[in-house]
Formats: sequence, structure tokens, C-alpha cells
Amino acid sequence: MLVKWMRCTVVDRRGFERAQRKWAGLLGEPGFRGQGGGWSRSREGVAHVFGFWETRALYDSFMARSHDRLAAAQTGTYRDPRIRLFERTHDVKVGFTPRFGDADVLRVAHLRVRPDRVENFTLMQEKVWNPAMAGSPGMLRGIFAQAPGDEFLVLSMWDSAAEHGKYRIERIERLGLRAQTASDVAAMAGDVINAEQGWSV
Repeated sequence: MLVKWMRCTVVDRRGFERAQRKWAGLLGEPGFRGQGGGWSRSREGVAHVFGFWETRALYDSFMARSHDRLAAAQTGTYRDPRIRLFERTHDVKVGFTPRFGDADVLRVAHLRVRPDRVENFTLMQEKVWNPAMAGSPGMLRGIFAQAPGDEFLVLSMWDSAAEHGKYRIERIERLGLRAQTASDVAAMAGDVINAEQGWSV
């Protein structure tokens, strides 16, 4: 599964949100699996949108045919778009589906891993981080994905900000030590996002 992550700074919030609902036109596109997103909890005006496609070829076909027509309504409502594409490596919790309707909060982590540590990082994600996150109350589902080379995305969905907050406070430091994350990761950025149900497709 292809994962598309778009982050941008919104300059016309009402216009952006109105146009965001027009992405319902994605329904019926060959290979489209789902889309959703919301507003950063820490950065004013920053929006995140995540789209899911069966294959890169079907996504590329959509981009060539229908994308510009759907995107036209949002022109001028945002600036500094950053788009990244990733391929799913595995699920966090079994049976990931790109549904956003039951999620209150999304957490995205974007990591660059030292090239000689990619294998260990992937193994630790599978053996340490995924079971811990999957066993956390309030964690609904998640996905671990990789861009070519040493760039990774971890997206998790939570039923409340409170449950996500407990996980962060109680477990992150201990798990990071166990997984040797500091030795693997060259750079890490992330955000916590208030899910907007009206953006779900």
C-alpha cells in the first residue's frame, strides 16, 4: 500500500476546509483506499493529510488524470506544501485499514535512519515499538512505512488525546532505551494532530 503524506501551512482556513470536503470525489478512483487528516496541535495553521492507495501505479494514474481537477478548489488556501510518498512495510496492530472516523488524535513520526542501522531499526520497530503501541489503551491502529533508502513514517491513530498522552509519558523513554533508538536514528520529527472527521474519505 502506498502512503501519501501532505503537510502545509494554511492561509485561508475556511476556504481550505471547504475545499477539503471536495476530496470526497476520490471515492471510486481505481486503487484509492482512504484519506484523512487534521490540524497540528502544536503548530498554528499547519494541516496534515494522509492518503492511501493500493499501488504506486494506480496513484500515478490518478495524479495524471483527476488530481488537478479535485485540487483546484484549494488553490491559494495554503502555502509550503511538503509531500512524501512511502510504501507500507507492516501494520502497527493487526489489520490496518485507512479509516479515520473513530480517531480523535493522529500521531505522525518522520525519521531518517543511519544507513548502516536500517535493518536494526526495522527489527526494533517490529519487536519493541509495535507490540508496546498495539497494547496501549486507546491506540486504534497504525502503519509503518518506508520511502526508498533510509526514510520512514510511523502513523498511529488514537481514540483520545488523553490515552495518547499517557502512552507518551509512561513508555517512550523506556522503549527508546530498549530499542537503541538513539543509535539508529539520525533525525526525527513528528506531530500530534487533531483529526477532522469532515476530511475523511
